[in-house]
Amino acid sequence: MKNICIFCGSAVGKNPIYKQTAQELGLLFVKKQIRLIYGGGRVGLMGIMADTVMQNGGKVVGIIPQFLIEMEVAHSRLSEMIMVKTMHERKKRMTDMAQGFIVMPGGIGTMDEFFEVFTWAQLGLHSKPIGLLNTNGFFDKLLAYIDFAVEEGFVKPQSREMVLIETDAEQLIENMQNYEASHVKKWLTKHQI
Repeated sequence: MKNICIFCGSAVGKNPIYKQTAQELGLLFVKKQIRLIYGGGRVGLMGIMADTVMQNGGKVVGIIPQFLIEMEVAHSRLSEMIMVKTMHERKKRMTDMAQGFIVMPGGIGTMDEFFEVFTWAQLGLHSKPIGLLNTNGFFDKLLAYIDFAVEEGFVKPQSREMVLIETDAEQLIENMQNYEASHVKKWLTKHQI
């Protein structure tokens, strides 16, 4: 795996462990010679991750829509910056360039990105690994929701297994490298119509 997309917050969060984890993951990317693909921002965990990779000799590709450049949140010191027109185009470009996805703590935008690539995996539109880096138990309630959706028959157990969960970044990347996709056939039966 040489290109991994990170979805994470444009804020740093209240607990210093989130910043520390972003820095550690950035150093791990450099050590493993993984190119960071991300949303191109200079703020929050996104900016910390990008800064850490760049300051230690790694490669970073930012993909950002024009309106965010105009709001002055674009990072100015990346290996490559790709400007796009819309948020949809941004997610599509990140997805196309990445060989896998790591989701770190973040807000609504981070969850949007996670659920979109998760949905696309469930539909068989890609077979790339999706990992949640569960720092400080950040995703515990999200995972409880997904598990409840499985119990209630809205998510297939095989789909739930598509999401890799770890608290250790190095173990998560190893799990992603060993990931084999299993697509779920999901169509309506005559009893569901």
